[in-house]
Amino acid sequence: MAKSKVYYTDFRTKLGEGLPTKLQRLIRKAGVGDMDMEQKFVAIKMHFGELGNLGYLRPNYARAVVDVVRSLGGKPFLTDCNTLYPGSRKDALEHLECAWQNGFTPLTVGCPILIGDGLKGTDDVDVPVEGGEYVKKAKIGRAVMDADIFISLTHFKGHEMTGFGGAIKNIGMGCGSRAGKKEQHSNGKAMIVEEVCRGCRRCQKECANHGLEFQEETKKMVVNPDNCVGCGRCLGACTFDAIAFVNDAATKELNCRMAEYTKAVLDKRPHFHISLIVDVSPQCDCHAENDAPILPNVGMFASFDPLALDQACVDACLQCEPLPNSQLAERMREKDFCDHHDHFENTTPDSEYKTCLAHAEKIGLGSREYELIFMS
Repeated sequence: MAKSKVYYTDFRTKLGEGLPTKLQRLIRKAGVGDMDMEQKFVAIKMHFGELGNLGYLRPNYARAVVDVVRSLGGKPFLTDCNTLYPGSRKDALEHLECAWQNGFTPLTVGCPILIGDGLKGTDDVDVPVEGGEYVKKAKIGRAVMDADIFISLTHFKGHEMTGFGGAIKNIGMGCGSRAGKKEQHSNGKAMIVEEVCRGCRRCQKECANHGLEFQEETKKMVVNPDNCVGCGRCLGACTFDAIAFVNDAATKELNCRMAEYTKAVLDKRPHFHISLIVDVSPQCDCHAENDAPILPNVGMFASFDPLALDQACVDACLQCEPLPNSQLAERMREKDFCDHHDHFENTTPDSEYKTCLAHAEKIGLGSREYELIFMS
């Protein structure tokens, strides 16, 4: 496969030009205008940040991308899908409230904000994964798949499981519905947290396999393991966080499924990708807090190839010096520190990302070979 082009620029600005304007110049140079957006629905996938977290991308960057899309005749909307875990983004009402509190409103970003998998995280589409080894049909938020064009806007940072959170994670995990996220994260079957269950039976209405049974004597729901297929549909129905899943998938398998979900989202339609290496926190923006950055701000990157983009961002980060007073610096000072010669693995030794990049290349998501083109 030929080398993919990845464009980047640093965070230095000239008098009279702010970073949002510089980002607009970058994505135009990278070719975003080559896509026919006239009267097309354009999904811009990003993370709105968990409440309490301040490491997510500022709304100003989203507005910069939205304004370019509008200038090209497109009909943009910002989107993300509901989370699997309890928090402030597990249903569309809480998710939108969280986005608003974090500064993402139609007024600030210049376009509507849609939660891709609907009110309860159950509005998804089964999308075939060509060449999928772990996933045959990915459960993707319906609004994401209804869009004509897909753009990812990613905060590149560390991650406690997958090493880093880049374009592939933003797309693959982020565009999965609640059931889709469960499929990527877990191999197991549902379990009921009895002390939390209210006996409302909402989950039972979503189960198509008779995997849930109501106990009249206790007024609680229980799982029939012989019938439960682990589809995760019950998750979206329960608003009390009384349903969990056991048998978490190993990190390497999670990485492969994430790459396959990304392929399902992108296949057969135009797509473009942007990553900003800024405020490189050691954990995901899904946390209700953010630790000090482990690396300095590097720059803004853009490409039509999400795999090349992730590889370029990783390579750029590995060339940086760790920041003092960070989790990475603390780990490196530990008495029994084992140097993995990798900032992300040194930050969280149990994490792993190379499997994701290798599998993404194997299934034809993109190329790890790239040409880096600097824009001043």
